[in-house]
Amino acid sequence: MIRLLLLLLGAKLVQRRWRALLAIGAGWSALGLFTLLDALDGATLIRPHYFGYLLLLEGIVSLLAGMLATRRRVQQLVKAIILLLPAVIIIAQPRHSNMLIAMLLGGVMLCDGSLRIASAWLVRFDNWRMAMAAGIVEIILAVITLEPWPTWYEGTIGFNVGALLIISGWGTMLLANRLRKLPADAPISMLIGGAFPTALWVPATPDDAGHDDLIVHVWTPAGPGRHPRRRPLIDRYIAAVDSKGRISTGHAALELAPNVYISHYPAVEIDRSPEEFSRVLRASVDNDIPGRFLPSYREEADGWCEATEHIHFTRIDRLRVRHFWRAYRSDTAYNLTSRNCSSAVAHALDAALEGVLGQTERPWRAFFRALTTPELWIAGLLRRRAEAMAWTPGLVLDYARLLHVVVEPIPARNETRRARLRRLIFRRTALAHSRPAWK
Repeated sequence: MIRLLLLLLGAKLVQRRWRALLAIGAGWSALGLFTLLDALDGATLIRPHYFGYLLLLEGIVSLLAGMLATRRRVQQLVKAIILLLPAVIIIAQPRHSNMLIAMLLGGVMLCDGSLRIASAWLVRFDNWRMAMAAGIVEIILAVITLEPWPTWYEGTIGFNVGALLIISGWGTMLLANRLRKLPADAPISMLIGGAFPTALWVPATPDDAGHDDLIVHVWTPAGPGRHPRRRPLIDRYIAAVDSKGRISTGHAALELAPNVYISHYPAVEIDRSPEEFSRVLRASVDNDIPGRFLPSYREEADGWCEATEHIHFTRIDRLRVRHFWRAYRSDTAYNLTSRNCSSAVAHALDAALEGVLGQTERPWRAFFRALTTPELWIAGLLRRRAEAMAWTPGLVLDYARLLHVVVEPIPARNETRRARLRRLIFRRTALAHSRPAWK
């Protein structure tokens, strides 16, 4: 998450503060080490019911958001249930909460570590061996969490919180060191998986910029005109299989009128039969094939179908988008996993949003507002998952939606409407409690 937040703040704002970032990382790691050592004797400072109250608060917020939402209400309510259920159990059953939390955290880390290892071995992306090592470390932490020795689950929360702080603090220190070495005027996106190296960075001129809003177009795998076998999660985030056994991965494109349209396709259709699909998932260079770029959204939609979703951004850096497109289109190579339509859109979106929070009148106010926005944390987690396996149209769609919430403030009229709705609900509740009970 910290990498994504630094991207939104921009290199101009954070590069000269790399020492402060280094100090924060060191302090974060020191706090994590203290918390971890404190948990080993079982008398940890972080008690389980604190964790339960935190989940309860977040669950109540999600429940209210779901009740007031006009879009994605089901997702908010499901999130609220997922948060409220363990919170109530932890608070109501303090004698068993330690073991419950240990089973919950250990199971999640075990599944996540196994997924990291499997995806790294299957896809073979850049630094896949490092990803496998991280998965092994996560499985070791999961086994330690599930093992009752030495505190009989009393130190579960403190141990895991401490380990998380140490790892995140160390990563922050490494990022600060890389930030110190970043060339002047270079984009910070190169530090977090940008699609073009430092050697290709030449600042664009104002004449290169577009003039309209940036639009992310997404054709989901199970979009209109298809009849997939219903597997909701797989259909949305990986690929949909229709009744004839054909695999569809969907598509993503990015538009910035009048002169930028990023839609990357293979020049020759890839064999997506189930027998060959596992082989072409490899991100190795031998799976690179010639690619092509479509000229416009209208031509693409007329030749295929309208996109399933459209996400509009107004607060963008148009010069960086134009330069990214100039650098990216110099190489037409296409790889189904490491250089596909979705990865191109994700990297272009990073270029577009770099520094948008730092360009406000009160950048540090925007920083703290973004830091307390759950969508930023989810976007950071989703980004790491995509980098560990592959960007897909479903992941790009959610990534763009989450970033839109972070960088595009809700219009004042919508805020007023929601505030009025909240006041109406509270007034009705207060009126109901103030009425005398009839006997």
